[in-house]
Amino acid sequence: MPEECSFSYALIRLVPRVEREEFINVGAILFCPAKSFLKASVDVDCARVSALAPEISIEEITPHLQSIKTICTGGREAGDIGALPPSSRFHWLTAPRSTIIQPSTVHSGICTDPETVLADLMNKMVRV
Repeated sequence: MPEECSFSYALIRLVPRVEREEFINVGAILFCPAKSFLKASVDVDCARVSALAPEISIEEITPHLQSIKTICTGGREAGDIGALPPSSRFHWLTAPRSTIIQPSTVHSGICTDPETVLADLMNKMVRV
């Protein structure tokens, strides 16, 4: 039987008008220390973004969303943050912020395969 381990995750939200607190889930970050797993997945539904905030340029937010994935991977491409251990990178990525790209609160669970959990989160919480 596969070993169960704890994980933590946060959704990545696009909040076009911060003062209105309306958002669209555009991705997820999942951290499972026992499996040395830190990964983000992003999928922007351009039609939904356009319906909520036609003034938002997908081309402008894409590099910022990609940087989340890069920070999860770590290394030189992620800059100084990339040199931090995965737990520190996860906590940095999930710290509250008031920009148009924000993390949700952190949630936790138990799993045997974090990659499958991340895919499930994307299908249930991000994709419609």
